[in-house]
Amino acid sequence: MEQLILETEKYVSSLLNDSLPREFVYHNLSHTQRVVAATKQIVEAEGVEGAQAHKLILTAWFHDTGYTKGKDNHEEASVAIAKAFLKEHDISDALIDEISHLIMATKMGYEPLNNLEKIIRDADCSHFPEKNYSEISELLRREWEVVQDKKYTNIEWIQENISFFTKHHRFYTDYALENWQAGKDKNLASLFKSLSKQEKEEKKAKKQAEELALKKNKAKLPERGIETMFRVTLRNHITLSDIADTKANILLSVNAIIVSLALSNLLPKLDNPSNSYLIIPTIIFVLFTIISMVLSVLATRPNVTSGKFTKQDVENKKVNLLFFGNFHKMKLEEFEWAMNELMQDKDYLYGSMTKDLYFLGKVLNRKYSILRTTYTVFIIGIIISVIAFALSFKMQEVAV
Repeated sequence: MEQLILETEKYVSSLLNDSLPREFVYHNLSHTQRVVAATKQIVEAEGVEGAQAHKLILTAWFHDTGYTKGKDNHEEASVAIAKAFLKEHDISDALIDEISHLIMATKMGYEPLNNLEKIIRDADCSHFPEKNYSEISELLRREWEVVQDKKYTNIEWIQENISFFTKHHRFYTDYALENWQAGKDKNLASLFKSLSKQEKEEKKAKKQAEELALKKNKAKLPERGIETMFRVTLRNHITLSDIADTKANILLSVNAIIVSLALSNLLPKLDNPSNSYLIIPTIIFVLFTIISMVLSVLATRPNVTSGKFTKQDVENKKVNLLFFGNFHKMKLEEFEWAMNELMQDKDYLYGSMTKDLYFLGKVLNRKYSILRTTYTVFIIGIIISVIAFALSFKMQEVAV
């Protein structure tokens, strides 16, 4: 029988690991192992030996295997799985029936008729006195939410636990009453304490929500704070844009000077056949310099906009009147009318300022991206040019 228990343990562990849906975060292998350990504990303390003890341990292993078939009628499914396994191992029908009855004794609301049924029922609830009961209970809550679509608030879940502790559960065996009842009572007291705390917090949160709603109805929007935020952010963006333009101008100036020096000093010397080895390095040098200049110009080149909008655009709040590119071709009267509409609509005004900030950020992103590429090209160009000149001089020395 000991060998059968070992094979059962191996079989059930593999079955629950491989076939149990992952949403069963409570009724899983850990729960089964906990029930088996509790069963062995009670069996030893109650003096149950031999075949009776073996039946209980086998029952503990099989009692929740039916969850691999789904949540409905899982006890019956567990019985079917146990019967199929035990028959393969030539276990008598009488013993299989006894184990099947013990599995069915774990059904919710069942009142045990004998000592073995009392043991398996107590073992199935062995986590009630545990210090980590709240964590284990939370796993059951999550499982019910996913599998059974039962959703509880914190207060509802605590009330559900209290109800089960006080109305639907009790320990039956002497061992459980002597060793586990005190822990269960302690957890019950903790549940009542948590319930009181949650109710106070809920009342406090409800009161705060009501006060906040009242303040929102009475108080105006923090106009000055919003305006300061927009002012500071826009100024920072404009400063960054100026910095980007300055960097681009520096690169443009440096590269223009380099090109001027190259044209005035290097190119005239290339007419001499003896300096032909300088042609390729010079071309590389000038090419990278020109590319850097082009990228610098692209970083500061402005975008062309239509400069017009329609009355419908203003009514639909689709045009940003704070950007000159959207109105520079409009007549003064049309622009004044549109600005008047903007100033009368606070949501439109803040929306336009938000859009202005957003698109200014997009422009900054473009500028700094091109600038980064320009600096990279400039650095690579300098390095490659120096290497090219060095190689050219070296080759010329070797040739001479």
